[in-house]
Amino acid sequence: MRPNTVLRAWREGAQTIGAWLSIPSSLTAEQMAHTGYDWLCVDMQHGLIDYKDVVAMLTAISTTDTIPFVRVPWNDPATIMKVLDAGAYGVVVPLVNNKEEAERAVWAAKYPPAGGRSSGPVRASIYGGSDYTLHANEEIAVIVMIETAEGLANLDEILSVPGVDCAYMGPSDLAYAVGLQPTGDNTNPIHEAAVMQIYEACRRHKVAPGAHTSGLEFTNKWLKAGFQMVTLGSDMIAMRSKAAADLAASRAETKVTRIQGA
Repeated sequence: MRPNTVLRAWREGAQTIGAWLSIPSSLTAEQMAHTGYDWLCVDMQHGLIDYKDVVAMLTAISTTDTIPFVRVPWNDPATIMKVLDAGAYGVVVPLVNNKEEAERAVWAAKYPPAGGRSSGPVRASIYGGSDYTLHANEEIAVIVMIETAEGLANLDEILSVPGVDCAYMGPSDLAYAVGLQPTGDNTNPIHEAAVMQIYEACRRHKVAPGAHTSGLEFTNKWLKAGFQMVTLGSDMIAMRSKAAADLAASRAETKVTRIQGA
């Protein structure tokens, strides 16, 4: 089976940098994959992406060595199994609040006897190899998102569940959990303390700590803090920020202003 190089890196204590995909486009996914990220996550929760898009985007990513993950919209076994059958090498499960919910995510991602995943890796066996079902339980990453007050309170029991590989911090919902308004990257010390609470719990349980960011400043901040799965923005952010920066620089140098009504 094709190795999950990201999961193996986490197990060895190494750090990885990836990005979020929110645009429903196989071309965008392919361009991002060829950029050199360790992993890319196709976002079915807050992006504009449906299952057909996921299949096409995973196929595009597979033209590179970048490892494909999918954030499912909910902790739903049917959806988890379908994205894995499509070739995702890891699932990011949002809003995991307790041990039972973590166990449900693992159960859906693992073949028996470790779980209840149904056998039918339609595309996964093409991407992963003919021996996929023999080794998938060791190579598929289960990533739980910690982003609620209940999740924070139950960190140790969530991270003690066998098969949980990474706990990923979602900053906006985590802000709600600690009584703040969501701002994405957050400088509030209360928020930062909650992030580091997740990090320390991961270290206790030998689970990779992960952090979502919107850009370079916080990517570097959490990498320097020791997080192993760190997001460097998204396809939408990269496109918008590059276009805005170049446009502003051109207008500043040439003095060409935006036409009225445009």
